[in-house]
Amino acid sequence: MNAKNLLLILGCSAALLACGEKPAETAAAPATPAPVAAAPAPAPEPAPSPVAENTVGKKVYGATCAMCHAAGVAGAPKPGDKADWGPRIAQGNDTLYKHAIEGYTGAKGMMPARGGGTTLSDDDLKAAVDHMVALSQ
Repeated sequence: MNAKNLLLILGCSAALLACGEKPAETAAAPATPAPVAAAPAPAPEPAPSPVAENTVGKKVYGATCAMCHAAGVAGAPKPGDKADWGPRIAQGNDTLYKHAIEGYTGAKGMMPARGGGTTLSDDDLKAAVDHMVALSQ
């Protein structure tokens, strides 16, 4: 190989190596981060319906009250029967709570004290009444 070819090869190699390197000041400069778009705000959750949010009342209804109210036993108004519940709802929640807690005997039937669930708290009974009323309005 002659000196002329050797110089040409070395010159091209140096030029190729120089193309792949960055100048010292550019390599040391910190990289600017790309702007990050803000995450969209989460969509607000829909407001729960009064029937859906009363989970205690639904549970108590299913475990105790449904035994009579689902089938209308002893004149128990069926949840969702607006004609049967309407006059009862018109009496007000305090009257409905009192009848559920203390029991009641009327022209259309009877309600045993605490719906027969002697271990139920007053709050549990009220939640169950609220659940049935919500289904019946």
